[in-house]
Amino acid sequence: MPSNQISTYHIPVLLNECLEGLNINPCGIYVDLTFGGGGHSRAILDRLNDNGQLFAFDKDKDAINNAIDDDRFCLINDDYSNMTNQLRLYRITRVDGILADLGISSHQIDTADRGFTFRQDSPLDLRMNTDITFTAADIVNGYPEEHITKILFSYAEIPNAKQVARMICRNREQEYISTTEQLCKILKPLTKPNVENKFFAKIFQALRIEVNDELTSLDNMLNQCAEILKPQGRLVVISYHSLEDKKVKEVMRCGNTNGKVEKDFYGNINTPYNIVTRKPITPTEEEVLRNSRARSAKLRIAEKKE
Repeated sequence: MPSNQISTYHIPVLLNECLEGLNINPCGIYVDLTFGGGGHSRAILDRLNDNGQLFAFDKDKDAINNAIDDDRFCLINDDYSNMTNQLRLYRITRVDGILADLGISSHQIDTADRGFTFRQDSPLDLRMNTDITFTAADIVNGYPEEHITKILFSYAEIPNAKQVARMICRNREQEYISTTEQLCKILKPLTKPNVENKFFAKIFQALRIEVNDELTSLDNMLNQCAEILKPQGRLVVISYHSLEDKKVKEVMRCGNTNGKVEKDFYGNINTPYNIVTRKPITPTEEEVLRNSRARSAKLRIAEKKE
């Protein structure tokens, strides 16, 4: 049976706003693409009747331990970019709503050996799916300087990306860089007073995106949503940085993530969606005080056209 309990594994961001955005039909079929601790999923189940269904995805095996014991619920241990193919295995070809809370969970950040934070010493890992063998250590120790520069600038807009990449490559010649503490110590001379944490957060963001190929997965997922949503079905997405938000905004505006606009005979943009939120919804000050990791969240909602 559904539960009102919210897991401390990850506090759900903009919970009520997401539920309102989904405009839940009690007997509908819904998809939570980023299950995590199950906070959003539990709240969705509470609004479904006995005929409703909820499918959830998470590629992190740790999240599977949070699976909800409910006949209406199915948790799939896979990347959300495989949404369409996985749902077909359950004979699901159309759904009433899709929710995606992008980014990383509090659990992933707080688990020391995952390497998602620079605030504690841990292996340079940053894998969301621990089945893959490629880690952040492979990037900092193996990528050419030009490639490191590119990901730092492209994925985190670090202005001195070239200088950072050069510093990494110079130091890796002396010793293998295997921990978060090593990397931060190497790059500390390049930080500016009062913005040290922001600088390191951007470094780790860029490495995380590269390790998990996040933007490719996001493209693939977003480009499937229009096909699988029923008419008047809702797409609800929370993003946490500009690269994610831009792709979400573009897919809702013009039906694809590359911003390619196609127009009809009358000059109207040919998109499968009606945009519900002209401006993104952001957390209240009260929510940010309660959950500081919600600070950068932006929620966008679109509805599939008839």
